Amino acid sequence: MYLSSIKGESNTQERALPWYRRRKMGYVLLPVVGLLLLYIVMRAWSGSGQAAPPPQAVVTVARPLSRMVTDWDDYVGRFEASQAVEVRPRVSGQLVGIHFRDGDIVQRGQLLFTIDPRPFAAAQAQAQAQVASASTALALARSDLARASRLISDQAVSAEEVDSLKARVQSAQAQLASAQAQVRSRSLDVEFTNIRAPITGRVSDRRVDVGNLVAGDSAANAAVLTTINALDPIYFSFEGSEALYLKQRRQAQQGQDVEIRLQDEADYKWRGHVDFTDNAIENGSGTIRARAVIANPDHFLVPGMFGNMRLRGGAPHAALLVPDGAVVTDQARKIVYVVSKDGTVAARPVEVGALANGLRVIRSGVDPRDQVVIQGTQFAQPGQKVKTVAGRVDPAGALATSAIATPIASQATLASSSD
Repeated sequence: MYLSSIKGESNTQERALPWYRRRKMGYVLLPVVGLLLLYIVMRAWSGSGQAAPPPQAVVTVARPLSRMVTDWDDYVGRFEASQAVEVRPRVSGQLVGIHFRDGDIVQRGQLLFTIDPRPFAAAQAQAQAQVASASTALALARSDLARASRLISDQAVSAEEVDSLKARVQSAQAQLASAQAQVRSRSLDVEFTNIRAPITGRVSDRRVDVGNLVAGDSAANAAVLTTINALDPIYFSFEGSEALYLKQRRQAQQGQDVEIRLQDEADYKWRGHVDFTDNAIENGSGTIRARAVIANPDHFLVPGMFGNMRLRGGAPHAALLVPDGAVVTDQARKIVYVVSKDGTVAARPVEVGALANGLRVIRSGVDPRDQVVIQGTQFAQPGQKVKTVAGRVDPAGALATSAIATPIASQATLASSSD
């Protein structure tokens, strides 16, 4: 009984052990169990050998595209009228007629305005009467001189009187010439009452309405009635740097062709040629002013329009082209990745040129037989081997151009059911 009582007391003490002591003992055993498991896993791995190498990267390669390309230099500028005229009256008077519609295309010599011609017609008639009077005076002076010339042999008149008659004839001739000049002047005044277009072009709106008095006594005080801009051909004025000017001069290219696109156009559809280059470079900006002539038969282009122009930079030449994404920037240089026959990647420094239909011109650094990485450049590392997939450099996919955004309408209304 004694032993069983002692055993019963020990079991009672174990069951009376606090719960937090049992948890503490569990925490002590956890690291031991973890180390044991780690040891077992490491032994298993060491027995199975080394891990498999990572798979090779896959890149798309292709040979550079060999094509004939033409280099162009970019400029910006604005269109200007080939001729611009302010229509002003040459005589003063009341405006009695307007013979065009605002914004019309007018032809040279077309009647635009009419000034009341009656005062000028009266002055012309007065001048013509003075011509008749001067002609009569000249005829009388010549008759007197002829009569005196017949009497001088009989010494019936003195030489002094004959000289006086000759002077009268010369004076009458001068007066007749003055009167005739006055008639021509008055005739011009009558002609100037019909104001005609001096050039062919698009006329602006009228600045003066019928019934107003217009001044035309002098060019400084003459009122501007309207303006006319010649639009066919039209000029495109632009400025270029000294470096571009030297480039064009050293090429000594004849017939410098240009192509222009407007701000809402993706293609260069307007063509012309350079016809003027200024005689000096501006000191402040270091640029030189030039001008191109563009045919504009439908008068679509108007002065003040902005345009992007490209000027031919030389004759077409052979070049190698790759996708622009295949050219990688490595600090201060441009490189492309080339894959050798054994699949090893190598970096090639290249000298790049302009874009041609979305493809980048490579001036030097690659060979036509090189396999250039055109897709997957982010996976290519120099010195590493890659798995290649054959690709193709195709400019057809690069011909698509981004759409030019057009101005959004200020308002919109719902169309009626009848529309």
